[in-house]
Amino acid sequence: MLNRPLRIGTRGSPMALAQTGMVRDRIVAANPGLETELVVVTTVADKILDRPLSEIGGKGLFTKELEQALFAGEVDVAVHSMKDVETWLPDGLTIACILERDDPRDAFLSPHADGLAGLAAGARVGTSSLRRGAQVLMRRPDLRVVPLRGNANTRMRKLEAGECDATLLALAGLQRLGLESMARSVLSVEEMLPAVAQGALGIECRADDAVIRDLLAPIACERTTVAVSAERALLAELDGSCRTPIAALAQIDGDSLRIDGLLFLPDGSRHWAASRQGLVAEAERIGREAGAALKAAAGDTYTRHLQ
Repeated sequence: MLNRPLRIGTRGSPMALAQTGMVRDRIVAANPGLETELVVVTTVADKILDRPLSEIGGKGLFTKELEQALFAGEVDVAVHSMKDVETWLPDGLTIACILERDDPRDAFLSPHADGLAGLAAGARVGTSSLRRGAQVLMRRPDLRVVPLRGNANTRMRKLEAGECDATLLALAGLQRLGLESMARSVLSVEEMLPAVAQGALGIECRADDAVIRDLLAPIACERTTVAVSAERALLAELDGSCRTPIAALAQIDGDSLRIDGLLFLPDGSRHWAASRQGLVAEAERIGREAGAALKAAAGDTYTRHLQ
């Protein structure tokens, strides 16, 4: 047990604060008597809201300053949406705990339709996610994908203001904010395969901090950790980043794990699919094999257009 408050690093957006509060409550419940302190850290992603992430540096924009705070000893842990975590962590840091996954699916929001199929030709779908945009255009090439940045509340305000006709948000994020009723529908994974690790929260800490790792151990979800490890292994095999439209979801049934992955051209004109299945104990290998299969299927097209 620490003899001082546990300093929990978080971004300052309403979503980040909501999910960090959830994490803090679980840590305290597992470690009665532990005091905590929230430390709000502003990241580049919070400052630059008028350009797509793929143009300004990718996923690391959500985590870099929090990781710097860890290295500097200003915080003991940092809470992340695992879908925003870089494929490779800096030396000396580790994801010590992944909590039980919330619903990984995407929610559809629009004042005009209940789903993509109901949108009129030429309708504008607002998103800065290359993955979402590619899947929208793959299914509805007649639609227009327009940039839409900002936190969930900001994007919903922009939708209401008419800046776009529809948008897509992670269902888990809406649930954490108590805004799931704003969704007109929830898209099946067959219609919109999620981002790698979508719906999962991870806690990062210094790799050599055994005391902190012991505090976090009771709230870790082994099942989610295994599934996320498979998905991140697929991502690593593809050298995936925010510049690459990649989707993947691993699902566990008993001692068996199945992963489905998709790789796209950003305009949705071409895509490649791969699925692999095997024992849970071989999750990372299964993920790597699925990623390698996607890379091989895309071949030179992947190298030419996506790298």
